[in-house]
Amino acid sequence: MVSIDIISFFIDVLKYTLAGCAVVGVANLIFWPKYNNQVFRLKVLDARHASQKEVLPLRLQAYERLVLFVERINPSNLLVRLHEPGLKAVDFQHMLLNEIRAEYQHNITQQLYVSDTAWAVTKQLKDQTIALIRNAVAGLPDTASAKELSTVLLNHVAAMEENPYSLALKTIKNELAG
Repeated sequence: MVSIDIISFFIDVLKYTLAGCAVVGVANLIFWPKYNNQVFRLKVLDARHASQKEVLPLRLQAYERLVLFVERINPSNLLVRLHEPGLKAVDFQHMLLNEIRAEYQHNITQQLYVSDTAWAVTKQLKDQTIALIRNAVAGLPDTASAKELSTVLLNHVAAMEENPYSLALKTIKNELAG
């Protein structure tokens, strides 16, 4: 009779052990995917936060570079910076256009870190400035001086209802803030 009690005891232990394992297994099947999903989300958030932490200084620097570019191609600054007495208008035009293109090429990679709107405004302003210079030279005689070209350019900018350089700066600043 003792051997039947021992066998019965081991069978009961085995039943309870299997039942416990089944409960743990089912709970694992139900809750483990949710747990893994939550852990994955937290890791993604941490990675995104770390990425933003690294990119933010680059974004700020890119917006600074765009502001500097806009200021440097503004005719009121560009003409003063590059003016050389005795230069012909056509030669001065080439110098101005080369300077604008060089500035643009120097800042072209900044588009990776700024909004599409900020970059589009900057590119459009560059194109408008080039067109402004070309149109001003086209209206001058072949013998015109750089000083005459400068006067015509500044008069064109002053005659505009809204200063495109101020508008571009405002747009860039709003893009950064928003």
